[in-house]
Formats: sequence, C-alpha cells, structure tokens
Amino acid sequence: MRFINPIPFVRDIDRSRDFYRETLGLTVLKDFGNFVLFETGFAIHEGRSLEQTVWREVGPAEEPYGRGNLLLYFEHENIEAAFESIAPQVELIHPIERQAWGQRVFRFYDPDGHAIEIGEPQTLGSTA
Repeated sequence: MRFINPIPFVRDIDRSRDFYRETLGLTVLKDFGNFVLFETGFAIHEGRSLEQTVWREVGPAEEPYGRGNLLLYFEHENIEAAFESIAPQVELIHPIERQAWGQRVFRFYDPDGHAIEIGEPQTLGSTA
C-alpha cells in the first residue's frame, strides 16, 4: 500500500485551478474538466461530480467544503519570496512564524476555505 495524495473537493474547478496555478505557481499536468492534476501530484476535483461518483448523491450546494479540519502542506525554497507573492492575494491565517519544531511557515485559505500551509523545506530527522 502506498499513499498518493488527498484530493480536495472544490466548488468552482476553474477558479480553483487558476488559484493553484496562478497564485501558488503549480503547473497543470492534466486537466480533465472536473478533475485537475498538477505536476507535483497534487489534485483537485469539482465537488458535486465527485460526490455523485463516490456517494451516488450530491449534498446541499451551500455546505462549504473547507471545514477547518484539513491542512494542505506545500514547501517553498524561499519562504519570504513566497509570502511576498502570495499574501496580498489570499485571506491570511497568519504571516511567517517559526514553529515549535523550528520550521518557518505561513498559512492562508484557498477559495473554498481549505487551510494551506507553505513551509520552508525540511529534511527528515532535523529541524529547520
């Protein structure tokens, strides 16, 4: 068994694809219309179609997907440059802060309210 990746549900696939491509700088590997796979392996799926596929029914349209119970984690080689580029375009949770384990990160919300963390790279077994 090998874990591949989470697939966040999104309300507006075009808005979310553009957000991850333009704001975070991810490159689209495949765009299937209601499912977008980025080169990093990260993927998003239009929520209503995925609800139908998985549960054979669609939930209430007004229910938000981002519920504060999932954090999408990315790394960037230059945390300051990433912050300067991304922060003006998003709803920040907090600016760059050093965490208890030594890594510097900042956090914000994507268009669906999913929490995103951008951290400086870490190596396993060491602190930043």
